Amino acid sequence: MADVSCHNSRQWAGEFGTIIIDLDGTLVDSAPDLADALDELLQERDLQPIGLDGARVLIGHGICNLVRKALLLRGQNLSAADLALAIEQFQKFYAKRLPAKAVAYPGVIDTLKQLTADNWRLVVCTNKLEAYSRKILEGLGLAAFFDVIAGPDTYGVAKPDPQHLLRTLPENLPPGYKTIMIGDSEVDVETAHAAGVPVIAVTYGYAKAPLAQLKPNALANSFSEVPMLVQKLANETGDHLVRKSNSRNRRKS
Repeated sequence: MADVSCHNSRQWAGEFGTIIIDLDGTLVDSAPDLADALDELLQERDLQPIGLDGARVLIGHGICNLVRKALLLRGQNLSAADLALAIEQFQKFYAKRLPAKAVAYPGVIDTLKQLTADNWRLVVCTNKLEAYSRKILEGLGLAAFFDVIAGPDTYGVAKPDPQHLLRTLPENLPPGYKTIMIGDSEVDVETAHAAGVPVIAVTYGYAKAPLAQLKPNALANSFSEVPMLVQKLANETGDHLVRKSNSRNRRKS
């Protein structure tokens, strides 16, 4: 069980609010490293690799889902025990690479600097394990921007469970504290809606369906558009959503 005491412990200290940001497909294009590790796993099992384009289609629901679907594409419907072994093998292949080919999307660094200067507290909420997420963000020089980096193992919940998002918020929020989600996929929009948090969907990531159909509060064609959209949503959004979020925000005991 992850130690949660160092996560979510910061009290509100005058920041404008919290922006919760997805990792893969939003901040970072991590598909090449995932694809390479996936192909190594398949080749180790004498199966045909699926390549980068094939891997991109599968990304978005965590490593377990990625490995399971890749093996199914190659006719391998494994038992739960055998799938667990395959996932463990994939994780070894993946961990040794990070962050070999992962890159931040254009505009990410300048935008994070601007949001921080505007007194936004920034956190990452991802279905990638926390250790891998930290390794990628540290390798790209982005980790210092974030107060919390929350994977599915951080609080024992994963998107689309809204608690994954809500537990990244600080405690004892004052009236008017703003919360906004930024993500690239159906899972991110679903999670934000379930948490009662406005969401900006970026259009350049790993979504499997047209994001406009999911009715995010705003669409961004590049990460550089985020500050303008954040300001717009912050001005439009009442604090009733924040109080709703705060009422659900509970630490894992």
